Amino acid sequence: MIKTISQVASLAGNINQEPGAMPGEGLTALQTFTYFVAAPIGLFLGISLIVWALTGDKKKSASSTSVVTHIE
Repeated sequence: MIKTISQVASLAGNINQEPGAMPGEGLTALQTFTYFVAAPIGLFLGISLIVWALTGDKKKSASSTSVVTHIE
């Protein structure tokens, strides 16, 4: 039973190959985690931090008594 399952699993990879495809070696678990989990989360956090820093509240000036910039 186990032997037939492993044979089917090994054949399943060959069924969906495109003509002329030359697949390389598979990724390790660490590479897979890094490329598909850690890198996207890191990019999201980095971009979020940059956007947060650039769109934060502006500091208010001490003298806001100008007629041009202040409406009473």
